[in-house]
Amino acid sequence: MKYAIIIPDGCADWKIESLNNQTPLQAARLPNIQALAQAGIVGQCCYVPKGFSPGSDVATLGLLGYDASIYYTGRAPLESAAQGIELTNDDWAIRCNLVTIHQGVMQSFSAGHIDTADAAEIMQTLNAELAPKASFPLQFYSSVSYRNLAILRDCNEPPFDSTTKTRAPHDYADKPIADALPTGLGSDLLRFLMAESQKILAEHPVNQRRIQAGKLPATQIWLWGLGQKPKLPTFRMKGAMITAVDLLRGIATLIGWDIVDVPGITGYVDTDFAAKGLYAAEALKKYDLVCVHVEAPDESAHEGDAAKKIWSMEQIDAKVIPPILDALKSYGDWRLFLSPDHPTPCATKTHTADMVPWLLAGSDVSAMGRGFDEDSVRDSGYRYERGWEVINLLLNSEK
Repeated sequence: MKYAIIIPDGCADWKIESLNNQTPLQAARLPNIQALAQAGIVGQCCYVPKGFSPGSDVATLGLLGYDASIYYTGRAPLESAAQGIELTNDDWAIRCNLVTIHQGVMQSFSAGHIDTADAAEIMQTLNAELAPKASFPLQFYSSVSYRNLAILRDCNEPPFDSTTKTRAPHDYADKPIADALPTGLGSDLLRFLMAESQKILAEHPVNQRRIQAGKLPATQIWLWGLGQKPKLPTFRMKGAMITAVDLLRGIATLIGWDIVDVPGITGYVDTDFAAKGLYAAEALKKYDLVCVHVEAPDESAHEGDAAKKIWSMEQIDAKVIPPILDALKSYGDWRLFLSPDHPTPCATKTHTADMVPWLLAGSDVSAMGRGFDEDSVRDSGYRYERGWEVINLLLNSEK
């Protein structure tokens, strides 16, 4: 049996008046996805346990069968694993966005989707000029675009605890940041580092070049998603992950999967959709399970751009699905599971913990004859409040 998991990140949404009161999923032309839904079963679930913020960290763990209330230790530690950054029990990993703040408002949580090379240059400067000012040994690590990390080492006394609250910058797109700053134990350190980064970046050569090119500058760092070393049980079978996002790469690494590097994938709408599909099809020759994550629908929704979100889903349908499906069918016994991790409504530009639709199709899956969208799955009979249990449908022997 060959398995594929497709994660169109954040593709679930609310109805939008300008789309004739449809959701982007309903408005998009998705012939391949809809055919899979008609030939298989569909349902809805929530991957986020009550009391948890509906981030992709918590939700992706749930999608892959891990109850976040048991296994979640923070977002940044998961991303650390993607970079091969070893954490001890006395270390703390912190997500470090490069952002654009203008007059106290989050103008861009991604500093205009800053280039990876530009971000790396800024991280190098922060290591030289900001890290020495911290009260613990501190190192900044560059990753992809605006998504970077800060690691506090050898904290003999915990600098943070359960009172420490940080907020995801994408939850405050185009909103004032005054109420989004860190609070609780250790928040003074986080706020200090964020404030000091403003001074360092004010005249930084990268920002000068970006402004001259008509791009947004990275005005400061935004620290959030902190946590300590995670411990995730190995997944039930060996698999491979295709994604441009370190969060997914980190989760895959921690559960024992390999990473398939694909040239041209970016974690944005300019990603090479076709390459994801082709590399996944090729990976099925080696692995019995391949997971493909596509960030573009989520990024589009964070920008409040329904048209771009629809286009992203249509690219997934046209370029990612067909080569994977052809490869699966060539092996005879196969199953394909497709689901977003969480909704990202264009109206709010941030995640919610609402139910999401999912579909399961395969050589031994009976046809339910329903479509794939938020309405079509609602009364299908497959509803999971504990979304981390849905993975059992994919892996169990009877459907």
